[in-house]
Amino acid sequence: MNGSQRVSNPLSSSLLKRLKQRHERLEQALPLQVEGRITRIVGLTLEAVGCQSPIGGRCLIVGPNSMVEAEVVGFSNEKLFLMPIGDIHGIEPNARVIPTGNVYEVPVSDQLLGRVLDGAGKPLDGKGPIHARERMPLTGRVINPLARRAIDKPLDVGVQAINSMLTVGEGQRIGLFAGSGVGKSVLLGMMTRYTTADIIVVGLIGERGREVKEFIDKSLGPEGMARSVVVASPADASPLMRLHGASLATAIAEYFRDQGKNVLLLMDSLTRYAQAQREIALAIGEPPATKGYPPSVFAKLPALVERAGTGDVGGGSITAFYTVLAEGDDQQDPISDASRAILDGHVVLSRQIAESGRYPAIDIEASISRVMTEIVPEQQLQAARRFKQIYSHYQQNKDLISVGAYTRGSDPRIDEAIALYPRFEAFLTQGMHQPVTLEESQQELLDLVGAAPDEPPTEPLNKPG
Repeated sequence: MNGSQRVSNPLSSSLLKRLKQRHERLEQALPLQVEGRITRIVGLTLEAVGCQSPIGGRCLIVGPNSMVEAEVVGFSNEKLFLMPIGDIHGIEPNARVIPTGNVYEVPVSDQLLGRVLDGAGKPLDGKGPIHARERMPLTGRVINPLARRAIDKPLDVGVQAINSMLTVGEGQRIGLFAGSGVGKSVLLGMMTRYTTADIIVVGLIGERGREVKEFIDKSLGPEGMARSVVVASPADASPLMRLHGASLATAIAEYFRDQGKNVLLLMDSLTRYAQAQREIALAIGEPPATKGYPPSVFAKLPALVERAGTGDVGGGSITAFYTVLAEGDDQQDPISDASRAILDGHVVLSRQIAESGRYPAIDIEASISRVMTEIVPEQQLQAARRFKQIYSHYQQNKDLISVGAYTRGSDPRIDEAIALYPRFEAFLTQGMHQPVTLEESQQELLDLVGAAPDEPPTEPLNKPG
């Protein structure tokens, strides 16, 4: 009896050990997924039946000689609407659709610095894979508006007209509005080089592919690239990749902000992001609402922009610049109008000013910074207000002055505007390789039209609400 027990004990231990191993493997095994098949392809939209997956879920489209990754963007009854990540050439009727059970996430770590990624987070620079243990969802996290830190500190962007007349605060979200070829990318490059920020995240969304390398080599350079992350989804990328590129750049900026860093987020452009969402929405049957833009576009814009800004109290900040392409130089097109309403200010670039040879072609009268009144001294506010008044007097009477119909002495304000206008034009003009600090810009403005720094303002200022 005792002998038999001694023989069976080792066997029982071995059996229990193997059962335990099998049990652990079953717990780690992925759940079984029901495969579907492709029934219809219209444009870039794939329709699948026979499987289920949530909105945003990743699926694999498997054909005899190809495999494409896609994302669920909608459904109707038993059908799933999929949008491919890459090229769909080679996909055949009844191709297999395999839900992966995952959604898109962003690998984040300090190894991202100095790297160039595509909209899927894959390296484009040939420097090898990025090893990151931590991952974040593309949609980011919602911050309680009452937990956000107030914007109370100015940010030096190195551009005199903005530093003095449209001062930007750390954590502000501001738009650069202009038509094509007016100098948005050049101004964005100047701010990239000269802005004082710990981390720079650049999202090149839907723009020309050649601009990616030019921006890296000329605007950032080796020194700037060392503290930067570039996400590039050019115009030839799928609309889903363009959406992912903007979300990826914002998620990376959020990661560094949560570490207490002051991040500069540059996105070129918000219009291409909206157009990518329009392509997807129309493809799956969403009706157009405003000039061809479906309602989901106007829901996506604030969802993306609100992720930038200051973080929780004591954390870092994301100062964001979004370029907005005014189609046909129309500042009232739907995307421009919606963007102005959700941003903390806008810098308008004028084609007429650009054609006159003054760069950056900032229209001071049409531009505004909504946080400037809270972050700069009262003397600077007085000087900026007086600058705009004198500048506006000249612009309103420019035609009379040009044709010689104005008689000097008729209006003292116009006389003053005529005398100061050449100096104003010189003040607003700046070379792309000539940075001007915040302090220098403020002092130059005070010397031009304002009181001395140690003198009180001569007239009260009614701050706008």
